[in-house]
Amino acid sequence: MDPERLAGIVLCTPVRLDPAPFAAIADRVLMISGEYGPTFDVTVRAADRLAGAQRHIIDNYEALGWSDVLRDCAVEIAGRMTGFLAGFAADAPRAPAGEGSHAGISYRIEGSGPALLLLPFFLAASQWAPAIALLAPHFTVVTLGGRHLGGIAALEDRARMPTYRAMFRTLIDAMAPRPGEAILDVGCGAGSLDRLLAARLGAANPITALDANPYWLAEADTLAVEEGLGGAIRFVPGNAEALPFPDGAFGAVFSVTVIEECDADRAIAEMVRVAAPGGRIGISVRALDLPQWWSLDLPDSQDGREIRRKIASPPQSVAANGVADASLYRRMRRAGLGDLVCFPFLVTLDQPGSPIWRYREDHVLSLLTGDELATWHEARARAAEDGPLLMAHPLHCAVGTKPGSEAAPQSRQ
Repeated sequence: MDPERLAGIVLCTPVRLDPAPFAAIADRVLMISGEYGPTFDVTVRAADRLAGAQRHIIDNYEALGWSDVLRDCAVEIAGRMTGFLAGFAADAPRAPAGEGSHAGISYRIEGSGPALLLLPFFLAASQWAPAIALLAPHFTVVTLGGRHLGGIAALEDRARMPTYRAMFRTLIDAMAPRPGEAILDVGCGAGSLDRLLAARLGAANPITALDANPYWLAEADTLAVEEGLGGAIRFVPGNAEALPFPDGAFGAVFSVTVIEECDADRAIAEMVRVAAPGGRIGISVRALDLPQWWSLDLPDSQDGREIRRKIASPPQSVAANGVADASLYRRMRRAGLGDLVCFPFLVTLDQPGSPIWRYREDHVLSLLTGDELATWHEARARAAEDGPLLMAHPLHCAVGTKPGSEAAPQSRQ
């Protein structure tokens, strides 16, 4: 990052934040957070390491990774951004309005004034759209997207990890979809797993991929077309708690790291409802009740012990009625599923600096004090030199069967 090219930076409701890259330009940083939740905690910790940075707190608001923050608070956020960025001089580019893509990054340009680059939120359904009309009179607004940025990049990267693919193969193997059975993915995100599944099954099974987030659906459809799978997957909008399909429409239903963020019991009940008698349902969730692991040889000192305590716990990101622990197994049994196959699983990341690695390490770095950071970086450098440098985080996974005679729905509903 070249700090001289950046007049000002706004970090809008970050759920992960390593303050270090912003330390040299802290007086040009504004951090916006909710009054409660992870974004408040993240920005409080970052403020201690970013002398001169400004903070703005959205009163009586909990900003989570999936919060649609611009839909909820567009006027407040756009106003605060405009006022803050007005304090810094920047040239106004001559960029005509329009849209397109380059090297896997999509862009849309509108407005006039100094360039304002808007990087994608992680999960927010509306992204920046509710604020564009408020920002465009003051800035040349360039909204960015595509496979290399934000949550899309993280999920695409995760789906390339060999052990994540192994988890998904195990889930599908246990579901054992028969030729002709319709398959439903609840909460498809970028469609990364659906493309893996379509490549594996070919035309044997129609695949429907559902998500409540229109931004993710549009990106997922684009990625499928780019990989020649546009006709193999049907992407549809919908809510996991009220699936827009008739009873018994699918022979197999799966959901991966989704029901942490909604009413899990309602979502499971809906998956059971749309599964045919004898249909299989596979679910994976993050396991916040199990430790994560990093391949670092930390010293037996106070700093080392404190680091070990902090890094063992996964990021605690779960909705009030979500599930991110071993209760998944009994919830599926209570929903009426039989023949349960349950398997906790460790996903290993081995590409330091990749999007999904940074997503997890940035959380750790935000937790450490100055002395602990020095110890961490020293141990990390040794691990990278000696090899391999790894981290592993747990998931709870299970497959169950809906009671009744077996059927094989073959048409997309």
